[in-house]
Amino acid sequence: MAPLTTRAPAKINLTLHVLGRRAGDGYHVLESLVAFAGTADALTLQPGASLSLTVSGPTAGTAGPTGDNLVIRAARNLADRVPGLRLGSFELGKRLPVAAGIGGGSSDAAAALRLLAELNGLSLDHPAVVAAARATSADVPVCLEPRARMMRGAGEEIGPALLLAPLPAVLINPGVPVPTAPVFRALGLQVGETLPGAAHPEIAPRARADDLLAQIGPARNDLEAPALTVVPVIGTALDLLRDQAGCRLARMSGSGATVFAVFADRRAALRAARNVRAAEPGWWVVPTFLR
Repeated sequence: MAPLTTRAPAKINLTLHVLGRRAGDGYHVLESLVAFAGTADALTLQPGASLSLTVSGPTAGTAGPTGDNLVIRAARNLADRVPGLRLGSFELGKRLPVAAGIGGGSSDAAAALRLLAELNGLSLDHPAVVAAARATSADVPVCLEPRARMMRGAGEEIGPALLLAPLPAVLINPGVPVPTAPVFRALGLQVGETLPGAAHPEIAPRARADDLLAQIGPARNDLEAPALTVVPVIGTALDLLRDQAGCRLARMSGSGATVFAVFADRRAALRAARNVRAAEPGWWVVPTFLR
């Protein structure tokens, strides 16, 4: 059988409100508008008798041991729920930075579930696929069908897909991995505590770029301030983006260190990317569209 392939796009948190910490399980409760970038990892599945993974690409070295990769975890979680699940050999082309606040590993895992669902004739809303996604990582469910939508709770509440106008953007990562746990610790919320702040804006199902930016401009990423205490260079990256002509919004994604800026048009985004690369040639800089 011919191999199956798919892309695993970067997940960008256009907003990320932390509402508090649940008393029952201690998880942080979030409300986030998520979009997906044009830049992505690539995943191929060659059907076969056994499950395996090989990783290559520019960021393969930082992806960790293959046996603990989220691709393998997702496949095992689905196999635990579907007797006789057909498996195979995965090949992951790793282009996205790791521990970067853009859900790279979660998007890879969601891509694995998409390919296994295709191979086994399962829909993406099949209970076993959804349960496997939730068991793998909090961000995997929103990445199963990578389209803009609201994500709530600890990642388990996924809203309907939103038809947002594509946003010209630039993504920057300064090359510093940022594990999520230290950022949440720096936020300092105790179990059962809530975080004050304005409510998240309502997002229209179909939003033009101008309307969307007007809605999310007053919103925020509540992890940005604590992340700056852990990795101060995030502030440098944000300042660099905000200084670029045509920048309409600059914010950190997830728990960092990746930051993004939305620009007036594609030309402005390309110009900004060139300027940032010239200023910081060692950084990961990608002009893209968010949708």
